[in-house]
Amino acid sequence: MKKLKLALIPLFIITLSGSTTIEPPFKLNVLFIIADDLNCALGAYGDSIAITPNIDKLAKEGVLFGNAHVQYPLCGPSRVSLMTGLYPDQTKSKKLRLYVRQTIPDVVTLGQKFRTESYHSVRVGKIYHYHNPRDIGTAGHDDSFTWDRTVNPYGRDKKEEYKINTLKPKLDGGTLSWLEADGNDEEQTDGIGAMETMEFLDEFAESGENFFLAFGLYRPHVPFVAPKKYFDLYDLSDFEIPESSDAYLETIPKPAAISVRSKKEQVYLDKELSKTIKRAYYATTSFMDAQIGRVLDKLKATGLDKNTIIVFTSDHGYHLGEHGHWQKQTLFNDATRVPLIIAGPGILKDKKIENAPVELVDLYPTLMDLVEMKTPTFVEGKSLTPMLKNINRSVRQSALSELQVNTKSGIAQGYSIKTNRYRLSRWKHQGTYSYELYDHETDKKELNNLANHIDYIQVKDSLIKILSDRIIAAQKKPKGLGRQIKYAKPWQEPKRIHSTQKKH
Repeated sequence: MKKLKLALIPLFIITLSGSTTIEPPFKLNVLFIIADDLNCALGAYGDSIAITPNIDKLAKEGVLFGNAHVQYPLCGPSRVSLMTGLYPDQTKSKKLRLYVRQTIPDVVTLGQKFRTESYHSVRVGKIYHYHNPRDIGTAGHDDSFTWDRTVNPYGRDKKEEYKINTLKPKLDGGTLSWLEADGNDEEQTDGIGAMETMEFLDEFAESGENFFLAFGLYRPHVPFVAPKKYFDLYDLSDFEIPESSDAYLETIPKPAAISVRSKKEQVYLDKELSKTIKRAYYATTSFMDAQIGRVLDKLKATGLDKNTIIVFTSDHGYHLGEHGHWQKQTLFNDATRVPLIIAGPGILKDKKIENAPVELVDLYPTLMDLVEMKTPTFVEGKSLTPMLKNINRSVRQSALSELQVNTKSGIAQGYSIKTNRYRLSRWKHQGTYSYELYDHETDKKELNNLANHIDYIQVKDSLIKILSDRIIAAQKKPKGLGRQIKYAKPWQEPKRIHSTQKKH
């Protein structure tokens, strides 16, 4: 006998008067999809080169946010922040390889909150920090309190790392590397992750159980690996590489200059090599898009799309030669800005909110509102629900990001806000402040620092006040959070032992 799909059946109640009323038919589920190191090089965001039909289609089914920003442009801190709805100054997590409960052991994470409300909380792939590619196939720096079940896919891209092209002899998670892979999608880690996610959708469609299903992709993070057919979508002549000079570095604060020259082997690359690498990033993005498409098609085939909220985003952006930099970890738009699309029942379709700033800490309270749960008191984000129902609404004046940069004379602390028009960044280094100010109305690439321009004095002063207030608020300990542990040490990888034994 076929099981009833209880989550999809409306409840009819006969009242004493004999009339029939219809109760709300079902609780909403959540499909949360997050990419790794994905910037806004997507068709839906106006990139004319990018081939991303599935993400573009999702944008037409919901609301696209054009001015969404992470709170720390580095994987570990960003993911802890979005999963807790807290700023990095509150999570005390600003480094890689920190487990969330090393610094805030009592927090109720987003997935954990769904568990307390009798939802099935499932992770497939990367949600918290993983060293990518080293930790593929493991649990990485996951949090067991967040999930009921987890899957750690492991594919051909991991097994065939020896084939990967890289700028350094030793492959790591921060160096540009790429491969036109043999085989098909289903052999790659993200292809396997997509299949596992689809199986969960089949299971939930059959059981009727409510779910928070998180699908975390490992791409397009380096190494840029995808089957050859995705590379064939692009020609090297499609790509332009931004130019940057040492003279430009003199126009910005020293910590900002250090941030865009931190990877010495990736500075002033040969132009043809740069095009090869950029093509690999776009090919890997198209591969990632295809895996998302498979999952979204399955969601629709099961009928679960009728009562499922879909969230798509990334943990931070990624420079592709902008400001002379390849990577994240800057306070420029290329690193802090991410795609954010929300779709589902009750949400407007095919709408773009171009300029109103939002933050990834806003996802926690937004999902609580959409599924009609009470947001925990400690959560600092603002619900985006009003904007999902009326694109002319806004919930905040600015999006706040921060970054620490190591210099020869100590750590420089940077904070930045992005408003609907401006970006202001403040760096504190050796006891003094320095600033960057960019006007996106005339300088979307953030190349002309106006911090000392006479015509922008009033704008700068007003933004400094806004930024200062944002920093103070983000440093306060939220009510209900519980313990905060400062100066927790990251879990470092044990040193690898290389044999030095001589042959006899």
